[in-house]
Amino acid sequence: MFQAGQSITSNPRSPEMDGGRHDRAQLGFILMSTDLASEADFADMAPEGVAVHVTRLKTEDYTTRETLARHIEHMADAAARIQPDVKPDVVSYSCTSGSIVNGEERIFAEIRKGAPWARPMCLVTGVVDALRELEAKKLVVGTPYLDEINTAEAEFLLEKGFDVLDIQGLNLETGLEFGRVTPAYWKQFALEIDRPDADAIFLSCGGIRALEVAEEIEAVAGKPVIASNQAQFWSCLRRAGITDEIKGFGRIFSCNGTSLLPNG
Repeated sequence: MFQAGQSITSNPRSPEMDGGRHDRAQLGFILMSTDLASEADFADMAPEGVAVHVTRLKTEDYTTRETLARHIEHMADAAARIQPDVKPDVVSYSCTSGSIVNGEERIFAEIRKGAPWARPMCLVTGVVDALRELEAKKLVVGTPYLDEINTAEAEFLLEKGFDVLDIQGLNLETGLEFGRVTPAYWKQFALEIDRPDADAIFLSCGGIRALEVAEEIEAVAGKPVIASNQAQFWSCLRRAGITDEIKGFGRIFSCNGTSLLPNG
């Protein structure tokens, strides 16, 4: 029995250790401070043995080209704060519109400054990876954004070699509004903008709740649905060497993404 004034001396032991709970891969994501959807989406999709680490950028709850452009100022610092001791395999900036406004290579350079051990990523890179993996050329796109951002997104997709048959936004202004649009509405919206000649439907924005209905939309539309978080997470997994086929989140997870693998 311990008594006041005594010192504790533990018996020598050799604890049994393994690679930890997440010994297959470590993924890091830089989220907006207003994002209401991504963390839950990542938790739903993460396979056993894969860690999801998150940090937040301080962002204004008004989404314009001007406010998105300011994200780059804090990117390196945010990357440096994502579990530096475990050194994540991949670190991704998790904002579709911000990725377009700031540019992929510029974002990658800032992430490398903060997390030189990780493969740098951003959300639109994952979207392009997924669309190319599915061999989708002609797209319809639904977003929550203002039309100034929709225009920038259409230009980006054209530059990447896709045909944008239509892009429609909800003209919402804030990230909190983005996260409060119901999954049922995203399903309705996606089917409304779909066209028979579209190869895929892309629901754009990491802060929306489209992942929850992606597979339902695919079943009705008869074609692939790409949601931002789904595509980003699939690409990050493949870049970390994880090729699990995950059920319930759309056709893309049946694709190996061989070209994205560390030795691909």
